[in-house]
Amino acid sequence: MTNISAAMVKDLREKTGAGMMDCKNALGETGGEIEAAIDWLRKKGLSKAAKKSGRVAAEGLVAVAVRGLDGVAVELNSETDFVARNADFQALAKNIAEVALKTGTADVEALKAAEYPGGGTVGDAIANAIATVGENMTLRRAAALHVGQGFVGHYVHNQISEDLGKIGVAVALESNADAQTLAPLARLMALHIAAANPLAIDSASLDPAAIARERAVLEGKNEGKPAHVLEKIVDSGLKTYFKEVCLLDQPSIHAEHENKTVGQAVAEVAKTAGTPISVKAFVRYALGEGIEKKEADFAAEVAAARG
Repeated sequence: MTNISAAMVKDLREKTGAGMMDCKNALGETGGEIEAAIDWLRKKGLSKAAKKSGRVAAEGLVAVAVRGLDGVAVELNSETDFVARNADFQALAKNIAEVALKTGTADVEALKAAEYPGGGTVGDAIANAIATVGENMTLRRAAALHVGQGFVGHYVHNQISEDLGKIGVAVALESNADAQTLAPLARLMALHIAAANPLAIDSASLDPAAIARERAVLEGKNEGKPAHVLEKIVDSGLKTYFKEVCLLDQPSIHAEHENKTVGQAVAEVAKTAGTPISVKAFVRYALGEGIEKKEADFAAEVAAARG
C-alpha cells in the first residue's frame, strides 16, 4: 500500500483546489501518482475549483460573530456581489465565523483545516462551493478577540443579513462593570471604528513603521529648518497624526460625546460606573480593502472577440 504523505496531499490540493480528503482519496486510488490523481479528481468533478483560482475575488461578505467574552471577524470573498447575495454563500460565511468563534482560530490556514459543520473541513466547504457556483472564493483573513472580564461588542455596516455585510467591527472592553454599562458603550465604539477607521488603540500600539514613515514625511517637508525648530514641528505633527489614526485620540463621532475624544468618552463612562474601563482590542474589516480589482474594458473585449 502506497504511503500518502501530507506533502503529497498539499501538492495535489495546490494543483487542483480540491478538498484535503478528496486529494487523499485520489492519491490512494492512484498509487500516489500526482498526474493520475489529478485526472481522477477531474473525472469526479472535484478539481473545478482550480480553474477559478486565478480570478480576482474582491466581492463577498464580512461576517462577525460574538459570544460572551469572545468575538471574531472573517472575510470571505467571491468574484461578484450576486454570489454574495446567495443564501448558500451567506450560510457559508456565517458557519465559518462560527467555526472561528468556537475554535478561537484567527490563522486562515488553521481555520481552513478546522472541522466544518456537517463534515469535512472549512477548506473543503469552500472548494465545494466554488465547484457548485462556478466562481472563485477566498477565505482572505480572520481575527479573534478575547477579554477575561468585560464585554465584546460589534457592528456590521451595509448589512445584507444578520451579522453579514460590507464592514464588520468587533471591540473588546476590559472591565468589571456590568453588561448594561458596557454594551451601549461597546456599540457606540464599534460604530465609531466603522466610520473613523483607526489604525490602533493608541500611539503605544501603533505600528512603529507607520510612525517612522510619518516622521520622515514631516522631516522632509521641513528640511533645512534648524534642528530645535524641526524637532518641535515633528512632535506637533505626530500629535496631529495620532489624533487622526489612534482610536482613543480620535474625536468621537457621536453627538452625546460632543467635543470629546473617544478616550475621554470611555473615561466618562468609567467614572459614572465607578470602575476602570479599557479598550483591550478591536478589529475592523472592510470588504475588499487592499485588493486590486481588475477593471474590465468592455469595448476592448468586444473588439478582441471580433478578431
